Amino acid sequence: MGSKSQEPESSGHRGAKSAEYRGAMRLSFLGAARSVTGSRFLLETGETRVLVDCGLSQERDMQSKNWQPFPVAPDRIDAVLLTHAHLDHCGLLPRLVAEGFKGSIYATAPTAEIAKIVMLDSARLQTEDVEQKRKRHQKENRVSPHPLAPLYTEKDAEAAASLFRAVSYGETVPVAGGLEAEFFEAGHILGSASIRVRAGQNGAARTVLFSGDIGRWDRPILRDPDPCDQTDYLLMESTYGDSLHGDEAEIGKSLQSIITRTVSAGGNVIIPSFAIERSQEVLYYLSALLETDRIPHLLVFLDSPMATKVTDIYRRYPEFFDQEMRDLISQNRSPFDLRGLVMARRVEDSKSINRISGSVIVIAGAGMCTGGRIKHHLMHNIARPESTILFVGYQAEGTLGRQIVEGARQVRIFGESIPVKARVARIEGFSGHADRAELLRWASCLKSKPRQAFVIHGEPKVAEHFCATLVETKGWHAVVPSPGQAVELA
Repeated sequence: MGSKSQEPESSGHRGAKSAEYRGAMRLSFLGAARSVTGSRFLLETGETRVLVDCGLSQERDMQSKNWQPFPVAPDRIDAVLLTHAHLDHCGLLPRLVAEGFKGSIYATAPTAEIAKIVMLDSARLQTEDVEQKRKRHQKENRVSPHPLAPLYTEKDAEAAASLFRAVSYGETVPVAGGLEAEFFEAGHILGSASIRVRAGQNGAARTVLFSGDIGRWDRPILRDPDPCDQTDYLLMESTYGDSLHGDEAEIGKSLQSIITRTVSAGGNVIIPSFAIERSQEVLYYLSALLETDRIPHLLVFLDSPMATKVTDIYRRYPEFFDQEMRDLISQNRSPFDLRGLVMARRVEDSKSINRISGSVIVIAGAGMCTGGRIKHHLMHNIARPESTILFVGYQAEGTLGRQIVEGARQVRIFGESIPVKARVARIEGFSGHADRAELLRWASCLKSKPRQAFVIHGEPKVAEHFCATLVETKGWHAVVPSPGQAVELA
């Protein structure tokens, strides 16, 4: 076995020595171990400390982790490597910076741009949520058991954004203390990457590959994943490691059926959607259906300031698209410019949607219904039998979206209990995550077995299932690490 478990370092004070790890790498699983969100991994070698991802924990019973002190003082971390710009991978960076981190954050150019939008949006939503809770507590004459304050501010998010350094795919980047990093196309969202870190020289060199979130082959808009072919140690995601996605050809048919049925009933189609990639992909399929007159020509509202800004970034990086998408753009048929699309940029634009009498399609964030404008649209539609709430993405345990998908008869929104009478539908094929077969395809690109694989980013049962799959089908030594666990990589 190539690794040895240890207790995570308890001291966070500058001056604590790491000489005992000289000549080896130490890896700590600070997040996304036996859970899906909260991606954070600390890699140490000698006196060098590099953090790979720094994301928010979004599962309801794990959100308190976002407030816990960092196991290592932020000013002792030399650099951050960021796989992509989803909130559960970058959303804790502003707090890291506010508490003393001053190093560089390495990411692809689209990731750097999108992450800034995501972090600023998160800071704004936290501030708004705190104010709403304060007003509600005053109205109900309640005292909060926790301090009512945002995790970080927009100023903190701006400070974090200033530390980004753009990296190209295939480029070897000197990071810190002799560590080098190389980024590979992950095919998950625009600019997403798997990252291989190398320590040491020549025969003494060791590599650790962080898969990030692995995308899918033959999907619209983005290029296919371009996996790395060698590593000594592997951290591999397993979000859908126990299941297979539906046939992509069925996505259009399912979307057509849902929209047509809802319009016939006189309702609205409300789509909680992640602002990054998922919203753009939904627009792609809607554009194809509208072009061929397979659905009524309705107004389509993209009611997410963040999704609107991200879509603008997509327009600026066509070199990251696959050939089919580039062909559409060259023919002036970009799905980002479909007829009937309304970008609801202002709050007033959003509010006016719910005053429209006819049927409309509303794509709004957040994708798990944890905040943002989607909650207002749910307030207006979830109790209407004629409307449809359509889910097109993963719903983490404990989130409002998960409650609705699992058949809750009543849900609590803005402190009010509301009956669920709308039709609830789900299209699995939209997922930007690889399923079990695609994860194995990605893993098969490695030309030799890694010394050890660590299965991360999955609910406990799913991670254990995929870990067993790797052991049985590939003969790998694979484990599911525990939260906070640290291992020494020989």
